[in-house]
Amino acid sequence: MEKKTLWELYTPEQMEQMKQVNATYKFCLDNGKTERECVRTSVAMAEKAGYINLADCIRSGRKLSTGDKVYAHYNEKSMVLYHIGKAPLEEGMNILGAHIDSPRIDIKQNPLYEDSGFAYLDTHYYGGIKKYQWVTIPLAIHGVIAKKDGSVIDVVIGEKTEDPVFTVTDLLIHLAGDQMQKTAATVVEGEKLDLLVGSIPLNDTEKDAVKENVLKILMDQYGIEEDDFLSAELELVPAEKARDLGFDRSMLLAYGQDDRICAFTSLMAMLELEDVPERTCCCLLVDKEEIGSVGASGMQSAFFENMTAELLELCGCTNPLALRRTLQNSKMLSSDVSAGFDPLYGEAFEKKNAAFLGNGLVFNKFTGSRGKSGSNDANAEYIAKLRKVMDDNGIRFQTAELGRVDVGGGGTIAWIMAKFGMEVIDSGLAVLCMHAPMEVSSQADIYEGVRGYKAFLKDMR
Repeated sequence: MEKKTLWELYTPEQMEQMKQVNATYKFCLDNGKTERECVRTSVAMAEKAGYINLADCIRSGRKLSTGDKVYAHYNEKSMVLYHIGKAPLEEGMNILGAHIDSPRIDIKQNPLYEDSGFAYLDTHYYGGIKKYQWVTIPLAIHGVIAKKDGSVIDVVIGEKTEDPVFTVTDLLIHLAGDQMQKTAATVVEGEKLDLLVGSIPLNDTEKDAVKENVLKILMDQYGIEEDDFLSAELELVPAEKARDLGFDRSMLLAYGQDDRICAFTSLMAMLELEDVPERTCCCLLVDKEEIGSVGASGMQSAFFENMTAELLELCGCTNPLALRRTLQNSKMLSSDVSAGFDPLYGEAFEKKNAAFLGNGLVFNKFTGSRGKSGSNDANAEYIAKLRKVMDDNGIRFQTAELGRVDVGGGGTIAWIMAKFGMEVIDSGLAVLCMHAPMEVSSQADIYEGVRGYKAFLKDMR
């Protein structure tokens, strides 16, 4: 017998709570289209909920104790929050982990050029994308430009109604005979994802007049010189807001839901904890998962270990083994999106082990590809504990794999955290059109995700 969906189970009160959760989630998506914006949005929400900056505690030597709530971030690209529980830290934490970077197109360091009366910005795509999906759609520029005087200019162009937008062009169908014979992987090449940004020449300029006019606009309106691109981080993202999808408004269409659907629901669950938890709770939001979790703000960096060591020090845990014990005794949900079953492409899934929209949290015992390569394969005992926590709290969950065996695969940050010896499982929420400019999720799953993550934080032992 088929299980009922969440839509058939929720009470009128839960339906109202679901609307409120999704309103917050849409706000987060619209204000967090880059990792920096995600951290800024999360910091504002955390401080409103009573969290204080761990860096301030370190500078002042303020001691921390049961019930205290602190956060830390690395260059506005990764963030961790701690809610100190009643049990000693060395007994472990309950950790929610997700990533806040999403597939996109980045602007190169020497980007601006002119060709045949058009000005362009040269680009390099980030993460796994179908390049043909990113042409002829309205794009916005988000990011920062760091100047030599130490100032940093925040850039968001294309989100306001009065802003210009930008686009990547494509070849018209009438001349695309050769192009249409190419495979999807090559029909649009990476070097042809350049951004169209202008076409009016600057008066009385003999060379690169359109480029010079763009530079004049950048200087007049934003105080940006051409050399400033050298120390800039500029990202191209869809110039679209999160929107309700369907006549029944049951779904959500938005950019960046991989993996901000897990990041923001984890954050909301963390901030909703009202009572002092039994075990210290932690929410970890990291950068660069889409390119291997590398770099100083990725999960493979020492950021999380360093911040946890600082936390232990301020809590009076000076034993040199305290950090190792804390991490080894921790339990974690490594939350990343699961591929939602799409009946139009059902051949890519094994239906009995697929994730369905509207059916709640998804637990993946293993991810990886083909022969479980690159997978963190959670043990049965840990899954049994998770089942009990979810069932005791009335949380709807499902289990899944990422498509049919030998079709594809993927992973999360779970394998990195498992190196500490902690119990970790891949989890998350189901999404359609993963890695596309706009992705689809279920509003019921978003609400159930918050409920499930909160239950894990409170009751996992």
